[in-house]
Amino acid sequence: MGGLIMSEQDYSQSEMEKALDSVHEVKIGDVVKGEVLAIDDGQLVVGIQGTGVEGVVPLKELTSDRSANIEDQAKVGDVIDLVVIASIGHDKENGSYLLSKRRLEARKVWSDIEAKFKAGEAIPVTVKEVVKGGLVVDAGVRGFIPASMVSDHFVDDLKEYVGQTFDVKIIEIEPSENRLILSRKALVQKEKEAKREELFAKILPGDEIEGKVARLTNFGAFVDLGGVDGLVHISEISHQRVDKPSDVLKVGEEVKVKVLSVDADRNRISLSMKALQPGPWDSVTEVAPVGAAIDGKVKRLTTFGAFVEVAPGIEGLVHISQISHQHIATPNDVLKEGQDVKVKVLSVDPENRRLSLSIKALTEKPASENDRDNQAQDDSEDNYVLPETDTGFSFGELLGDAAKDIEDDSDK
Repeated sequence: MGGLIMSEQDYSQSEMEKALDSVHEVKIGDVVKGEVLAIDDGQLVVGIQGTGVEGVVPLKELTSDRSANIEDQAKVGDVIDLVVIASIGHDKENGSYLLSKRRLEARKVWSDIEAKFKAGEAIPVTVKEVVKGGLVVDAGVRGFIPASMVSDHFVDDLKEYVGQTFDVKIIEIEPSENRLILSRKALVQKEKEAKREELFAKILPGDEIEGKVARLTNFGAFVDLGGVDGLVHISEISHQRVDKPSDVLKVGEEVKVKVLSVDADRNRISLSMKALQPGPWDSVTEVAPVGAAIDGKVKRLTTFGAFVEVAPGIEGLVHISQISHQHIATPNDVLKEGQDVKVKVLSVDPENRRLSLSIKALTEKPASENDRDNQAQDDSEDNYVLPETDTGFSFGELLGDAAKDIEDDSDK
């Protein structure tokens, strides 16, 4: 019976061996549970359950948000899942370990991303910043989208994507190197193709629709109609002359357009903005009533006259015969492009967009011209007809010595 009796010393030693056997050795990479014992100097002090040792979790290993308050991340008594990332003590039994919650969560994210990559699924990301060559995104872990894979066309300024959230396709993944390469281009193309088919099935010439300016070029503006871009040629932006589309439009601007033509085979839609704007000729009779004297600017000179702009988009013709009382060979003799002039409205034809103007009607006729008109009137009263050809000489000069002889005879 005595052999069955265990001494107190033997009992204590046995219990100690059992306790030691229950303590698991801590290894780098182990996933453990840690009970928050204290929050000290910007880090958590935790007891690693089942080991009898302690570890620390700095704020940067709790969250990727460097501005976070550690008091909001955990409380004393909380039990959280952690991964052992380093040993920082020398005593095997009582030493401390560096632990991380953030890296454990990242490990789970990488596992999920790998599963979706194998299944060919897209993942959502949020753009954090623009770096050389592309975009840095948050996919639960850090990811990168090369600039060539951001969209289906060249993007001049990638900053417009910062803060945006969208789906991307996984191109390359390597968790051990924290490498995650993504692409938005393929999904954009797929989405646009679906929208293109839907739009082309219902859009017709003459339709008036709203869109957003997507891109500006030297020859016009591309307007997003909901996944499909249509072109507003520079000549269709405004009734007034537009030198550059960027002078009057901005990327992202909402515009209303009229569909001019649709070519599904060539994937082209021609649009117009000016077709929905009041035309300048609609109010021409108010701007330039017949008989009115108005200001204008010489826009073009031709052999037969000068085109003068009297209001934005409204030009009228001053025929060469209406430029000056004097005979001129070409309008260039007295006018220059860009010159400000005063004109009188002779006639208005809104339907055919014609405006007849005169400069000489507002200028005083030279005295020599008045004398010639008066002489012509006197001669007509005496039934004397002057030659039809204007020689440029006065009547007295035409008579010459004959007039002198008449004067000498009268003196005799």
